[in-house]
Amino acid sequence: MSIFTGAGVAIVTPMKENGEVNFEKLGELLEEQIAGHTDAIIICGTTGESSTLTHEEHLEAIKYTVEKVNKRIPVIAGTGSNCTETAIHLSKEAERYGADGLLLVSPYYNKATQKGLIAHYTAIAESVKLPIILYNIASRTGVNIQPETIAYLVNHVENIVGVKEASGNISQVAEIAALTDGKCDIYSGNDDQIVPILSLGGKGVISVLSNVAPQYTHDIVAKYMEGNVKESCQMQLKALPLIHGLFCEVNPIPVKTAMNLMGKEVGPFRMPLSKMEDAHKEVLKNAMKDFGLKLA
Repeated sequence: MSIFTGAGVAIVTPMKENGEVNFEKLGELLEEQIAGHTDAIIICGTTGESSTLTHEEHLEAIKYTVEKVNKRIPVIAGTGSNCTETAIHLSKEAERYGADGLLLVSPYYNKATQKGLIAHYTAIAESVKLPIILYNIASRTGVNIQPETIAYLVNHVENIVGVKEASGNISQVAEIAALTDGKCDIYSGNDDQIVPILSLGGKGVISVLSNVAPQYTHDIVAKYMEGNVKESCQMQLKALPLIHGLFCEVNPIPVKTAMNLMGKEVGPFRMPLSKMEDAHKEVLKNAMKDFGLKLA
């Protein structure tokens, strides 16, 4: 029931200057990603500013993406919420639109016990037939999905098939791999840990970097999977200064700034996100130039 192997892009949501979602620009970005051999589109994740989209915008973005991509590569819809009923509603709608899978962030702010996480994820999974990737990012949600909890879910809930691991804790990733014995598709949620996670049996990455370097990000995973570990590792290390630039302020401020610097015109942010600090912008610009990205 695996959804994809390789590099999936956590795509930005482009905005018009008045703050509305720019669907025409989103279409251009999707085509660019497919042309760059991106292996999956993840729409309405953190990078897509899902937390400040209205439910209507959120669902419209998923529907638009599914129709535009038209089964050329998998589309995974971010439908997580800190309200189980809301997550069920968004997930059912995404399934109705024809999404290929769901990415479900763990409940934030109200958090949950590990028992609560199991109940939350099981309820959502039972409401749909789509395969589900859990999204573990305690730095944003305030709660870590423990390896034992992930193992329980993939063993007991048929359509929970993977995890996007953004804990940054390689020991935890190893523990998940050991406890799930190949039953859990593990994706790196951090662009600086693609190769380490692949080395533990990971399936790929759900990437911010891919917004500005789709072919490159795809190739890091593809080369590893072909057995060319040395070159994959060299590519991972070469990208580190750019990755650091893309995360020197909270995501997606730097990546949207980078895309605008490249002339992609993805527009402003939704508050409370704000313009990038000038000093950080210079760091990002220099990292982009050194990496070989063309600035407008």
